Amino acid sequence: MMIRLVNIYILILLLISCIFCNSQKQSKISDWPQWRGPGRDGIWHEKISMDSLKPDNIKKIWNAPVGPGYSGPTVSDKRVYVMDYIKEPLPSERVLCFDALSGKSLWTYEYPCEYYAIGYPLGPRASVLINENMAYSFGAMGHLFCFNAMTGDVLWQHNTLEEYGSRIPTWGLASSPLIEKNLLIIQAGGQPDACIMGFDKITGEEIWRALEDEASYSAPIMIDQAGTRVLICLTGEHIAGLDPGTGELYWKLPLNRKNGIINIATPVYSEPYLFISSFWDGSMLIRLDQQKLEAEMVWHRAGENENNTDALHCCISTPVIKGDYVYGIDSYGEFRCLDLLTGNRIWESSVLVPHGRWANVHFVQQGEKVWAFNEMGELILGELTPSKFKDYGRVSVIKPVKMFPHPRNGVCWAHPAYAGNYIYVRNDEELICIKLQ
Repeated sequence: MMIRLVNIYILILLLISCIFCNSQKQSKISDWPQWRGPGRDGIWHEKISMDSLKPDNIKKIWNAPVGPGYSGPTVSDKRVYVMDYIKEPLPSERVLCFDALSGKSLWTYEYPCEYYAIGYPLGPRASVLINENMAYSFGAMGHLFCFNAMTGDVLWQHNTLEEYGSRIPTWGLASSPLIEKNLLIIQAGGQPDACIMGFDKITGEEIWRALEDEASYSAPIMIDQAGTRVLICLTGEHIAGLDPGTGELYWKLPLNRKNGIINIATPVYSEPYLFISSFWDGSMLIRLDQQKLEAEMVWHRAGENENNTDALHCCISTPVIKGDYVYGIDSYGEFRCLDLLTGNRIWESSVLVPHGRWANVHFVQQGEKVWAFNEMGELILGELTPSKFKDYGRVSVIKPVKMFPHPRNGVCWAHPAYAGNYIYVRNDEELICIKLQ
């Protein structure tokens, strides 16, 4: 009798354990702690079924009210972070933290911030970065904060406009911060020689500054070149490789600017090639020497203007390198495939987003598949191939909000966060969480 009771007890424990494990599996939330994900490379490592992108397999979990802004959500330790802008009772930027599973507001930090001479003054642009229980935000007018990520307490702060003379570009400071070892690195557009700056991530002490360039909107990335960690920065005037620890210049190449600065897309690296693209200046392929810290231009191609483009004139969208090809969104939403080594166009399609100036799509790679989130609020699953885009379906997940001065009937320009089998998306009124079954 006793043995039978023990066996029943063990069976109950096993059943409880299985239920708990299945619950944990169904509620898995990985981190998406910075711009374009854990590796800052737009790669989603979760294994998702090809059947996931069907209305029956997508469940809306929660929504939370937010103000306008282009700051894409980030996720860490089952918390979601985003920035927005409010005008009442005073113009202010806010940093918001929510519970990732319920949408409950955990903390909010608000500070006065009036936008002066900023085009599209709807809200902050940069994504909040989370690292070792600290959250870092960078506002459109140069307000840099380090918070306790759990409580929202301010640990340190800088105003780069007041302290470092940031030259605020047309659409505000937009480059998302980066962490490398013990340093927080930002593109501040300061002077003298303070376009790129490194701060101690714990204390906020300035460690180095580099380049006299004007700021662009492009986020820096880290790569390995010739056995060395190299900070890649696309500024308003150059593409440069720096020592992330000291700011020492390893190499830089001029951009041959035609017009104003619309360098927004993040540089993309596929060893040994670095690919950059901008709205006015077209695209450039750069070969990075793998034996020494040097760089050379392979090709640069640009069309006559924004309507008559060559190669890729990317605006907001960051392109994708896959094998020997580059895939990206051109100035008016044209979806193109290029030969990587020549820039020659292989094909063009209008499958991802309707035609329109600055039309945008954010790409995230997942194995052989690609997830595309377009400015209409549609999530699209497909595959990039040299012959065509294989479309596996799409679902509308959030509606663009009609707010002046948005183009068209409103757009969703913020990059989603992909955390486990959850996706976090925002427009100018709400932040939502959807779950892939």
